[in-house]
Amino acid sequence: MESLHLVSRERQPQDTIVQVGEVKIGGGNTALIAGPCSVEDKGQIMTIAQAIKDSAQILRGGAYKPRTSPYSFQGLGEEGLRYLQEAGRATGLPVVTEIMSETEVDLVADYVDMLQIGARNMQNYALLKKVGAQGKPVLLKRGAAATIEELLLSAEYILAAGNSQVVLCERGIRTFSHTYTRNTLDISAVPILQHLTHLPVIVDPSHGSGDWNLIEPLSLAALAAGADGLMIEVHSAPEFALSDGPQSLKPEKYRALARRLKRLAAFLKEDQP
Repeated sequence: MESLHLVSRERQPQDTIVQVGEVKIGGGNTALIAGPCSVEDKGQIMTIAQAIKDSAQILRGGAYKPRTSPYSFQGLGEEGLRYLQEAGRATGLPVVTEIMSETEVDLVADYVDMLQIGARNMQNYALLKKVGAQGKPVLLKRGAAATIEELLLSAEYILAAGNSQVVLCERGIRTFSHTYTRNTLDISAVPILQHLTHLPVIVDPSHGSGDWNLIEPLSLAALAAGADGLMIEVHSAPEFALSDGPQSLKPEKYRALARRLKRLAAFLKEDQP
């Protein structure tokens, strides 16, 4: 991978620690990011944020939603950004949301603490350059059919444009198991990426499975493999969610999982040199 320079661990042996508000990701810190797939209305995002504020470090919620069908809910746009920001301020949680176009970067950056590049935009190079030229941290998701090298090269675009605050996210790839899971969560990507790059690596078991029943075992496996954090979808009424209800945990289930994850993270640190 001769074309990888800035993201390479050979270039920078020590871990990069990404700062999102007061939250640190990487360098032995375990970050829990949670919230609904989409911001549906002010009451919904505020209710969920209040329910998870003591169990999560960062609040997620989509205002612009890239959907497979043009007839599916596409998000509330700037109105959703406003609600997300208000929920974050009310709970003291920094917020992250997905950005779909380089024309929206400045607008979205005014409302959130971290910008997310979704799987569909992982190789949108104009967008990568644009978020690299601004100062907010970036959460970069792996594409559904992307190799590890392609993910790292996408991160290279952001760093080359001047932004070193990048978190990589493994969120599942397309394989032959799609009958049973939405994607196949590539747990092996975590230690491979951590060997190749100094950037933090988190895991999204919600998109990685598409099934809320699988989120707990996959989350535990991700932490055991060394992930620097998890991004989990939470909804108060998943059966009525406008997007991704089947892969969303109810708040009480999320809180119970968060307690297990924190105990596991503490246990894993005990044996570290």
